[in-house]
Amino acid sequence: MASSQGLRIAIQVLLGIAIIALVYWLYVSITAPWEAVERERAITAETRGQMNKVRLALITHERALDKFPSTLDSLIIWVRTDSATVANWDSLYGVNPDSMLYSPRTGNRFLYTLIDTGRVAIYLLKDPDSDDQIGSTNPDDITTLNAASWE
Repeated sequence: MASSQGLRIAIQVLLGIAIIALVYWLYVSITAPWEAVERERAITAETRGQMNKVRLALITHERALDKFPSTLDSLIIWVRTDSATVANWDSLYGVNPDSMLYSPRTGNRFLYTLIDTGRVAIYLLKDPDSDDQIGSTNPDDITTLNAASWE
């Protein structure tokens, strides 16, 4: 009789451990994908914010010099040397100029194409790791100038 009682207790303990293990597995299987989705949303927001800072620098350059820069490197050189931009850099951009050109998603450099052969110069700034972009390569459609694909 004592051995059957001990066997019953052992089975109850094993079932309790199995229940706890299954509850933990269920919790992880629900929360892990959700955390991945939240991480992806956060990195997408950070990448878009970085692209917005580049857009702001491009617009500032265009207003100051009446043209867009030919490359992103020339934009950064201008940002570092323009006295008005240097004075307001932290309040305008809040990011190191060198890191502004790279996607927080993977560290790949943003792609930049300038089309200045039409009546209005237009550019395309693209994140190489997603479909996010600002602007267009169609010089006949100036409505896309400075327009982000996610807005």
